[in-house]
Amino acid sequence: MHIISHAKILAAQALHVDCSRALEQWYRLTKRASWGHFADVKMCFPATDKVADKYVFDVGGNKLRVIAAIHFNTGRVFIRAILTHRQYDKGDWK
Repeated sequence: MHIISHAKILAAQALHVDCSRALEQWYRLTKRASWGHFADVKMCFPATDKVADKYVFDVGGNKLRVIAAIHFNTGRVFIRAILTHRQYDKGDWK
Protein backbone atom coordinates (compact mmCIF):
# COMPACT_ATOMS: atom_id res chain seq x y z
CA MET A 1 0.00 0.00 0.00
CA HIS A 2 1.11 3.56 -0.63
CA ILE A 3 0.90 5.51 2.65
CA ILE A 4 0.19 9.22 2.65
CA SER A 5 1.96 10.55 4.59
CA HIS A 6 5.01 9.16 6.33
CA ALA A 7 5.59 12.61 7.86
CA LYS A 8 2.60 12.06 10.17
CA ILE A 9 4.20 8.84 11.42
CA LEU A 10 7.50 10.64 12.05
CA ALA A 11 5.76 13.48 13.91
CA ALA A 12 3.85 11.00 16.09
CA GLN A 13 7.06 9.10 16.82
CA ALA A 14 8.66 12.31 18.07
CA LEU A 15 5.66 13.05 20.32
CA HIS A 16 5.11 9.50 21.55
CA VAL A 17 8.58 8.03 21.92
CA ASP A 18 7.23 5.07 23.90
CA CYS A 19 5.21 4.03 20.82
CA SER A 20 7.85 4.84 18.22
CA ARG A 21 8.70 1.24 17.48
CA ALA A 22 5.04 0.21 17.21
CA LEU A 23 4.33 3.06 14.78
CA GLU A 24 7.29 2.04 12.63
CA GLN A 25 6.10 -1.55 12.64
CA TRP A 26 2.58 -0.46 11.61
CA TYR A 27 4.08 1.64 8.80
CA ARG A 28 6.29 -1.17 7.48
CA LEU A 29 3.55 -3.82 7.59
CA THR A 30 1.06 -1.50 5.92
CA LYS A 31 3.53 -0.45 3.24
CA ARG A 32 4.23 -4.11 2.36
CA ALA A 33 0.53 -5.02 2.36
CA SER A 34 -1.68 -5.37 -0.66
CA TRP A 35 -5.20 -5.06 0.70
CA GLY A 36 -8.21 -5.52 -1.54
CA HIS A 37 -10.89 -5.15 1.11
CA PHE A 38 -11.45 -4.77 4.85
CA ALA A 39 -11.10 -8.51 5.53
CA ASP A 40 -7.48 -8.28 4.32
CA VAL A 41 -6.83 -5.46 6.78
CA LYS A 42 -8.34 -7.51 9.63
CA MET A 43 -6.06 -10.44 8.81
CA CYS A 44 -3.01 -8.18 9.21
CA PHE A 45 -4.35 -6.05 12.08
CA PRO A 46 -7.20 -7.92 13.84
CA ALA A 47 -8.05 -5.05 16.22
CA THR A 48 -8.84 -2.65 13.37
CA ASP A 49 -12.31 -1.10 13.34
CA LYS A 50 -14.25 0.58 10.55
CA VAL A 51 -15.92 3.78 11.72
CA ALA A 52 -17.99 5.44 8.99
CA ASP A 53 -15.57 5.81 6.06
CA LYS A 54 -12.40 5.58 8.19
CA TYR A 55 -10.35 2.70 9.58
CA VAL A 56 -9.06 2.85 13.15
CA PHE A 57 -5.90 0.94 14.03
CA ASP A 58 -4.85 0.33 17.66
CA VAL A 59 -1.10 0.88 17.88
CA GLY A 60 1.37 0.64 20.73
CA GLY A 61 -0.55 -1.63 23.04
CA ASN A 62 -3.77 0.38 22.75
CA LYS A 63 -1.97 3.68 23.50
CA LEU A 64 -2.44 5.27 20.07
CA ARG A 65 -5.00 5.20 17.29
CA VAL A 66 -4.03 5.61 13.65
CA ILE A 67 -7.09 6.82 11.78
CA ALA A 68 -6.90 6.35 8.05
CA ALA A 69 -8.95 6.37 4.88
CA ILE A 70 -8.14 3.38 2.70
CA HIS A 71 -8.73 3.45 -1.03
CA PHE A 72 -8.53 -0.23 -1.88
CA ASN A 73 -8.94 0.39 -5.62
CA THR A 74 -5.80 2.55 -5.80
CA GLY A 75 -3.80 0.91 -3.02
CA ARG A 76 -3.54 4.11 -0.99
CA VAL A 77 -3.77 4.65 2.76
CA PHE A 78 -4.37 8.27 3.79
CA ILE A 79 -3.45 8.89 7.43
CA ARG A 80 -6.04 11.33 8.76
CA ALA A 81 -4.88 11.46 12.39
CA ILE A 82 -2.73 9.75 14.99
CA LEU A 83 -4.31 10.21 18.39
CA THR A 84 -3.86 9.09 21.96
CA HIS A 85 -6.56 6.92 23.47
CA ARG A 86 -7.93 9.97 25.32
CA GLN A 87 -8.02 12.16 22.19
CA TYR A 88 -9.75 9.40 20.26
CA ASP A 89 -12.42 8.97 22.94
CA LYS A 90 -13.33 12.67 22.69
CA GLY A 91 -14.56 11.94 19.17
CA ASP A 92 -13.53 15.26 17.60
CA TRP A 93 -11.86 13.39 14.72
CA LYS A 94 -15.14 12.03 13.31
